[in-house]
Amino acid sequence: MAMKVDLMNILITLFFVISIFNTQTRGRSQPKLSVSERHELWMSRHGRVYKDEVEKGERFMIFKENMKFIESVNKAGNLSYKLGMNEFADITSQEFLAKFTGLNIPNSYLSPSPMSSTEFKTNDLSDDDMPSNLDWRESGAVTQVKHQGQCGCCWAFSAVGSLEGAYKIATGNLMEFSEQELLDCTTNNYGCNGGFMTNAFDFIIENGGISRESDYEYLGQQYTCRSQEKTAAVQISSYQVVPEGETSLLQAVTKQPVSIGIAASQDLQFYSGGTYDGSCADRINHAVTAIGYGTDEEGQKYWLLKNSWGTSWGENGFMKIIRDSGDPSGLCDIAKMSSYPNIA
Repeated sequence: MAMKVDLMNILITLFFVISIFNTQTRGRSQPKLSVSERHELWMSRHGRVYKDEVEKGERFMIFKENMKFIESVNKAGNLSYKLGMNEFADITSQEFLAKFTGLNIPNSYLSPSPMSSTEFKTNDLSDDDMPSNLDWRESGAVTQVKHQGQCGCCWAFSAVGSLEGAYKIATGNLMEFSEQELLDCTTNNYGCNGGFMTNAFDFIIENGGISRESDYEYLGQQYTCRSQEKTAAVQISSYQVVPEGETSLLQAVTKQPVSIGIAASQDLQFYSGGTYDGSCADRINHAVTAIGYGTDEEGQKYWLLKNSWGTSWGENGFMKIIRDSGDPSGLCDIAKMSSYPNIA
């Protein structure tokens, strides 16, 4: 009996010794990486290659400053969102906004096009009847997250995102449509130098529709328009400009995904998750698609947005931003410039 007890004590002691050894070994085998090592790992992960050591040194310094910025924001307190080192970590906020946004608001925006609906039609749901949470992905009305690349045509991705949702709701079929056709052919926009969603809707109406993505694939820069060589896959009869305000936007999003503008700041460049309630730019400069709304675990109401910066950004390409912020136009002006197409 005594031998059994001694053997048991030996085994228990041996177990704790091994556990402590493994813990210490793991600690020694995973030292804290230097900033330079983190940069090298980041380059490998994102396939980043520099033309020479001079450029690499310059980009390393930007990487280092961005890392400090992200860490300072994340340590600031009880934030409802987090920032992270994503594929944009070696460019400045000025470079980022110049290359990856691109919303240009036309002077005629406040004067509706004859092809837009002149009166905003609210749905028949009262505030009590509207669902407390809505995610159009769950209804299959949202296509995969795309990447606009270094072309300022967020307006095309926003317009196509709302069109894809409207088409699914109207027909029961989810189909991807061509951002490249809008980029090449919408003459009252500026290609990779910016544009606006209602101008894209105007083109779709005038052109008699728009092609499927597979028939007119995205190339990341503007080329000669090839609409006449393609067959339109969907037509729209008109589009609706949503009145400013979060109540009107809520009414619109309960019907279908909606194209919206947003005042994107450096914080949004590195957004990695949570309900965003951080800083905004001083003007609307980017376009996304509102695909739902809800309430997070902390009881904070949010809008659910689909972006066009790839799946390594945000929550696999999506984000949540505070709803009912108290600002008449919503946080970052997301309820200021909204529109959606009406399927023919």
